[in-house]
Amino acid sequence: HKTPKRQQSKQILKIAKMFSRSASKIVRPAVQRALVVNSRQVASVALRQVAAAQGVDVAKIGELAKRTFMSTRPLSQAAPAITASEVQGLFSLWNDALATLDPDTVAKRYAKTSVLLPTVSDTPRTDYDSIKSYFVDFLQKKPQGVILESNVIQGDDYCMDAGIYEFTMGATGDKVKARYTYVYTFEDGEWKIAHHHSSIMPESHL
Repeated sequence: HKTPKRQQSKQILKIAKMFSRSASKIVRPAVQRALVVNSRQVASVALRQVAAAQGVDVAKIGELAKRTFMSTRPLSQAAPAITASEVQGLFSLWNDALATLDPDTVAKRYAKTSVLLPTVSDTPRTDYDSIKSYFVDFLQKKPQGVILESNVIQGDDYCMDAGIYEFTMGATGDKVKARYTYVYTFEDGEWKIAHHHSSIMPESHL
């Protein structure tokens, strides 16, 4: 099993070799410093040294560094292994939060950087306050959901569940079926929602 640090060093050297074979000799000392302190910033400096040595545009190498390292998690924040059934079970945490009828509790299920494209609002919600505001109104319906169809996809540091769910509105007894997508990221020791898209089944409106 490769550690994040080992993967990070290989990423640096791989990009260095894109410019010349000798570039790896220039960047190697900075790589070692990056591994010691586990620092994204130091790793990025290493790539910039390659740019300077090879006469490559600094903006270009900076963008490469950003794409390569900004998604690299420190070892302490590495996402744990999770099974497909456990990914499906993450929905229950959100659904249980709905049952509290507390918009703060629901909003806390979302990651610090997240996007909610809600079922009954045209406005994308991209921060804590706007997500909470949506649920202030939605929770008045006393919704409870059940998943009818689930499709799980897993990556190195994320997982996704997409399919169809149905809500029963406790306040009125109405049922609403919708398509959903949840993308989860591991944050502060637990899986949080980074992206949530919910939309009413379209064919009945065509």
